[in-house]
Amino acid sequence: MNDKKIKELTDWMKKNGTDLVYITNPNTVSYFTGFASDPHERILALFFSVDKDPFLFTPALDAQAAKESSWQYDVIGYQDAQDPWKIIASEIHNRYGTPADITIEKSSLSLDHFEAFAAYFPKTSFAKNLTPVIEQMQLRKTPEEIDKLVEAGSWADVAFEIGFSAIKEGATEAEIIAEIEYQLKRKGVAKMSFDTEVLAGAKAANPHGTPGDDPVQKNHFVLFDLGVLWKDYCSDATRTVAFKEPTAFQRKIYDIVLEAQLAAQKAVKPGIKASELDRIAREVIENYGYGEAFNHRLGHGIGTTIHEYPSLVAGNDLVLEEGMCFSIEPGIYLPNEVGVRIEDCVYVTKEGCQPFTKTNKELQIIE
Repeated sequence: MNDKKIKELTDWMKKNGTDLVYITNPNTVSYFTGFASDPHERILALFFSVDKDPFLFTPALDAQAAKESSWQYDVIGYQDAQDPWKIIASEIHNRYGTPADITIEKSSLSLDHFEAFAAYFPKTSFAKNLTPVIEQMQLRKTPEEIDKLVEAGSWADVAFEIGFSAIKEGATEAEIIAEIEYQLKRKGVAKMSFDTEVLAGAKAANPHGTPGDDPVQKNHFVLFDLGVLWKDYCSDATRTVAFKEPTAFQRKIYDIVLEAQLAAQKAVKPGIKASELDRIAREVIENYGYGEAFNHRLGHGIGTTIHEYPSLVAGNDLVLEEGMCFSIEPGIYLPNEVGVRIEDCVYVTKEGCQPFTKTNKELQIIE
């Protein structure tokens, strides 16, 4: 349970005149409570009042686990045959009366759930949006959070080592992924932070390609995009390696992407704007004539979820501060030819930044 963040939230509630906060995103629930769960189609909800104890609402099959987590307040469970909205409304009325204002996560509360919930509070305002408040709370990581992200990053390094060792002629993308995830599970890593990507040859030119039964062949580039979930915090990193000797053209594209990635990473410091980092990396690639082949933002925030605020993109003039964490991941994608992306997540320090992953970024040739 995150007491510091709970206090920060209730202080915001007092300052902004909201009676109740309704949290629906499972990742946000975990952020405050320490209880991680995927409710699927069932209802998971967390309620905070300004001056009364909060409560956590879960499916009955998860209630005991919630009670055994670090959450120290009430847990209310419901059976599948029961109406969850009726139970939630009863709990709110009994505990808090009829709130004049309930702040919701507008980015994650579905319309049908909102309508079912709001029907019990016809005179309540739902105008305030909690999503940007949570984004700001998660923006600057504590030293304890950074320690967890560093650990998660070290597991990404282990994953790369396993994956590189699994490359051989004829091995498929799916087989390499299976080996990575099997070996990590044997070492105690229960879950990846997103679906592992291993893309060989021309498929690496699709930034969101789908791995399959394509075999690795000589002179292929193989792109690894992976991360693990460790102590509720994510890692995310990308390396592109060569199987056997690459062509001169492949080396050229790789070196351009590496130059862009290192330039942006070197420029990180408190006071620089997010948009400026994107510009620095993008100008490197544009100067070589491949600007159109870098077709996504430079990076995204990372923490308890794989994509958090901020977005490192043109137009985002957020000034970076110590403790912010985000990815730096330029790429060049030439369909039917070659694809290269190099990614590290970093955290901002007083002097610059530090990456969470340490795997070598110079072009590795797997023999």
